[in-house]
Amino acid sequence: MNVAEVKALAERIGAEIGKAVIGQEQAVDLLLTALFAGGHVLLEGPPGTAKTLLAQAFAASLGLDYGRIQFTPDLMPGDIIGANLFNFQTSTFTLTRGPVFCELLLADEINRTPPKTQAALLEAMQERRITIDGQSHPLSPRFTVVATQNPIEQQGTYPLPEAQLDRFLFKHVLDYPSEADELAIVVGHGMRSGMPTPADLGVQTVADKASLEAAVATVAEVRLTDEVAGYVVDLVRATRVSADTETGASPRAGAMLALAARAHAALDGRDYVIPDDVKTLALPALRHRLVLSPAAEIEGRKVDQVLASLIDQVAAPR
Repeated sequence: MNVAEVKALAERIGAEIGKAVIGQEQAVDLLLTALFAGGHVLLEGPPGTAKTLLAQAFAASLGLDYGRIQFTPDLMPGDIIGANLFNFQTSTFTLTRGPVFCELLLADEINRTPPKTQAALLEAMQERRITIDGQSHPLSPRFTVVATQNPIEQQGTYPLPEAQLDRFLFKHVLDYPSEADELAIVVGHGMRSGMPTPADLGVQTVADKASLEAAVATVAEVRLTDEVAGYVVDLVRATRVSADTETGASPRAGAMLALAARAHAALDGRDYVIPDDVKTLALPALRHRLVLSPAAEIEGRKVDQVLASLIDQVAAPR
């Protein structure tokens, strides 16, 4: 598969998702980039902005095995990864697999559960395996987490620890749709009874395991010049020395941003990365990895404002 075929595949997937989700094109682009880069995505937005439907349509268009966990304050780690249960008939322990054994996992309202349960996903997200009673169990090499959180209601929520946030390739903030898109949503969905599934909305599978693996292999061959790699490093290091930040992005963030830039270039039909690929992805790739300084918080500055300023200040290679 070449980059032109990767672009065509992504366009077919995007078209299928568009049958169910109106608007949110940037979210779809980031999901596709994360898919081909092997990363996970955190979606933040108010209720009713199609976060769950977006994940369902994404899985349906790819033919991925889909799982969902509704995070609640009483959820335990074993409810996610599973447990070894004693079988009295055979006098042996049998593994009962949790919902994490899938290819695309929707971690719905992940900030509703305590850190102990949130951390149950750490090994799965980083190494695509889980450990139960000292025994490791591999997950699918395409295992992807799409997590959601609601920024409006803070009562009964537990902010994700920085170590776990760093495992997400992107954090995308969904906003309400435009007036035209909202009208299309009301016309298209308001005529139906109940909540339609992606299949009800005409979403079809347009990719298979072989095509996804071929696309990932193509992305790995996209060229990243030393100049563009240096630009990524300059951006990441700038977040650590800024007076507006207390904690900047990690070296892992730079490596993940570079890989995502390769995927973004392939989705655009190119076999080489340009600085604009890095600029386009810098905000969603870094916004969840920064901690603002007390002075910046007192002044009312936002992470996106600080990042946008840094992106403007760091010189891009020509």
